[in-house]
Amino acid sequence: MKKKFSEKQIHILDVAEKLIAKKGFEGTSIRDISTNANINVAMISYYFGSKEKMMSYLYRYRVQKTRESFAEFAEIIKDGKPEMQMKELIKYVVNQLFKFNYFHGFVTQELRHTEHLKDDLLEFYTTFTTKIDDVIKKGVASGVFTNAPKPEDILTLIVGSSLFVIRNKNFYELYVSGKEENYLQDAEKKILANLLVTVFSLVGYTAY
Repeated sequence: MKKKFSEKQIHILDVAEKLIAKKGFEGTSIRDISTNANINVAMISYYFGSKEKMMSYLYRYRVQKTRESFAEFAEIIKDGKPEMQMKELIKYVVNQLFKFNYFHGFVTQELRHTEHLKDDLLEFYTTFTTKIDDVIKKGVASGVFTNAPKPEDILTLIVGSSLFVIRNKNFYELYVSGKEENYLQDAEKKILANLLVTVFSLVGYTAY
């Protein structure tokens, strides 16, 4: 179920997200957030309860915004050829995972005991899987794709591969050329290229 946020909450969450993206969750204090949001420290407690709970609100807010942007994105590409749609879908998910990489550790911990986060993720994953399934069926029907892998397996491959790279920098950076500060950008390019080859191979299309 979609949670409604007040304008003040959205303002605070937007400020908090920008700070956390730069400094990390641990490196961002309540005072940092309140100062940059131009509010009293007590307002964080009033609206969210605590810094940790605010992160939960922030994650739900980000998932909602991602669902909205995905709906717009899906509408834009809906008339494209199946191979183009598949390529863009893969790029979309990989980009979102890398762009908001600072959520992943939090999500792993919170999912153990927070049902609404599971529901939010389930809804998004289901929507995306349905779209992948639609593209695969269109590709097979038109003869562009010769295989029809399960869409949930495609999503698992994309998300699993991306999260592995994000969470295992000490390993994957051995295989990524470039400066350390550019790791995420370079790693994203590398894993995206690999996923395109893998997914198109699975659907039986190689001329991308």
